[in-house]
Amino acid sequence: MSTRILAVALWLAAAAPVAAQPARFEDVVRNLRNPDPKARLNAVRLLREARYPEAIVPIAPLVNDPLDPIQLEAIAAELSFFLVDIRNRGTAADAFELGPLAVWPRPAPPELTEALLKAVDDENSRVRMEAIYAAATISKGPLSPDAEQLLIKALDHYDPVVRAGAARFAGRAGVKAVANDLVKLVNDSSAEVRYASMRALGLLRDERVAAALVDQLKFYGKGEGAWSALDALAHIAQPASAAVFTGRLTDRDPNLRRAAAEGLGRIGDTASAGTLETGAGTDSSAMVRAAMAYALQKMGRPYVPRLIEFLDDKKVALQVQEYLLELGAPIEKDLLPSLLEPDASIRAAVAEVLGAVGGDASLAALQKLEDKNKGVVDAAKRAVERINMRRAL
Repeated sequence: MSTRILAVALWLAAAAPVAAQPARFEDVVRNLRNPDPKARLNAVRLLREARYPEAIVPIAPLVNDPLDPIQLEAIAAELSFFLVDIRNRGTAADAFELGPLAVWPRPAPPELTEALLKAVDDENSRVRMEAIYAAATISKGPLSPDAEQLLIKALDHYDPVVRAGAARFAGRAGVKAVANDLVKLVNDSSAEVRYASMRALGLLRDERVAAALVDQLKFYGKGEGAWSALDALAHIAQPASAAVFTGRLTDRDPNLRRAAAEGLGRIGDTASAGTLETGAGTDSSAMVRAAMAYALQKMGRPYVPRLIEFLDDKKVALQVQEYLLELGAPIEKDLLPSLLEPDASIRAAVAEVLGAVGGDASLAALQKLEDKNKGVVDAAKRAVERINMRRAL
């Protein structure tokens, strides 16, 4: 018996009543196919609590179990195998909103992605939503041909929640094969679907739709529709969009100012640097100031220290972490000194980012880090594990 299986067997034994015969992992897995619903449900729960990743594939068929409670338990169990914070007991949509650092860099088996995408056709609306957002949270491109077809089908689902979730899935996972299907959804009957589709096209960097997005920006003018179009343009980052970004840099809506700044940074529009420098210190919105600092860093200015200052603000910390992830390995050396910042929340957030972008220098610094704050220590340990997992892929 391997060390991993032995550890799970010991956990399962500890979870059983004292007088009961300890459950073996193989027996628990067999019970996933038991005709007794209680046995199936109990098996999923045991494997979830044991935190045994090798159970991912055996549990996958139960995502489409005939009984809703078993489906929901199976989806929650599968999601838990990928989540960094095992205390997260929210919905799959909540997990998706936590961003890419919320999950380990563990590839989702095709069997699981396909099972989740099949479950979006369930009659139960909660099952549908949990399934599409679990898939969006843990799956990355390239997808299997079967999963691609299932995602295309989900983008045409009768439930707008599924369509919107499928669009968000496509954007984050980078599934370029569904770009044409997303284009169709820009005119969907559901506003949520329209906005999600525009943002997804931006994440896919689909330059073909830039002109259409400019038209959408003009059509909406303001609000979430305008922001979604401008956000997509900011990710596509065509130099021809510079005037569009500049025109929105002083917009009354902070979401539009943020997207405009990001777009100018990605296209490297140094002509706007002066305005961005002023705004990075004076704008009334923290998220806009952060976006302007990010833009200046993209232009080659030394603004990583300014970005790090935002990490103690819960409202913008995730936004800034995503900027740092996008800036990537080249800023590793600029991040390392912040492991000694006075603020524990900053130290922990930087450790998390280093786990995703760092190399040998980060590994050495994180391994020898001695911190009085338990949250920082835990973040450093998780970062070391993330680096090791990335290298094993």
